[in-house]
Amino acid sequence: MSYDGILLGMGNPLLDISAVVDQKFLEKYNVKLANAIVAEDKHLPMYDELASKYSVEYIAGGATQNSIRVAQWMLQIPGATSYIGCIGKDKFGEEMKKNSKLAGVNVQYYEDETAPTGTCAVCVVGGERSLIANLSAANCYKSEHLKRPENWALDISSLLAFHHYSFRLLLYVLSSQPKVIFLSWTVEKAKYFYVAGFFLTVSPESIQLVGEHVVAQNKIFAMNLSAPFICEFFRDVQEKALQYVDYVFGSETEARTFSKVHGWETDNTEEIALKISQWPKASGTHRRVTVITQGKDPVVVAEDGKVTLFPVILLPKEKLVDTNGAEKPMEDCVKAGCYAANVIIQRSACTYPAKPDFED
Repeated sequence: MSYDGILLGMGNPLLDISAVVDQKFLEKYNVKLANAIVAEDKHLPMYDELASKYSVEYIAGGATQNSIRVAQWMLQIPGATSYIGCIGKDKFGEEMKKNSKLAGVNVQYYEDETAPTGTCAVCVVGGERSLIANLSAANCYKSEHLKRPENWALDISSLLAFHHYSFRLLLYVLSSQPKVIFLSWTVEKAKYFYVAGFFLTVSPESIQLVGEHVVAQNKIFAMNLSAPFICEFFRDVQEKALQYVDYVFGSETEARTFSKVHGWETDNTEEIALKISQWPKASGTHRRVTVITQGKDPVVVAEDGKVTLFPVILLPKEKLVDTNGAEKPMEDCVKAGCYAANVIIQRSACTYPAKPDFED
């Protein structure tokens, strides 16, 4: 099986501004510990204060982009992962492109000329982090970018017209530069798609397009609940997207919020995971699998009417730095996810060593 462009992520690319702060800093901006929110006007001075008063680290981030970078790191297969989203035409956008490509991810950003690249304040207190996202350009993604021929489907005739090359010259270019970016991925080439719930606030049209494509082509679509406020305030678009989703990921807090919003009257994560897995699907080809994380407690996996618990890799609190951050049996997949999370929470923001030492 070819792994070229096999996994495609869509989301909100944000340049993480990560720093260790104190509780007073969070209180000043009315931010709760271990929360994830979208910035309001009262939060905007936070970014300059972080940069001027704290030792900060800049990292190409955003929920989906982080997940795709980690997937690329775990796979260690050149060209396996791709990512799209919107950035601004500025220095932060250039930094984002450079960092993502160094991570091995094939990024194809839509560049907005009117808004700056989005940022995310990552405020770390005692190993726990709070995320305050200022979407800016990330909020400007348009589904028209997704539908462009060079992004949706590989069409040699349109590429010939676009580049004004003779066929012989095009063949020469392809043979001498096998990593020509406009040929490295398309929506139609991808077999697996991943979207964080945050993208529901930006381009539900793009999610709808991919969902319909996934059902028609018998592919796999995964989505994360992402944050309690997504379940609360974007219920309609979340429900519309869920009909296409084969794998639902979330934390116990998000799962309980989802349960409350839908009137299920249960806080039991196993029951909630099972109910989400039984949510109506547009296609019956794949049964939905729901994966709920519970911090140090076992990962809950619900599929085919059954719930299975998988232990996590326990980590001493003194080693905790920052919580930010191929077809195999379910047990191997969960073990791989737990391994990656265990590595990343021992490092600042969503970073990792050059190569994983995971053995399945």
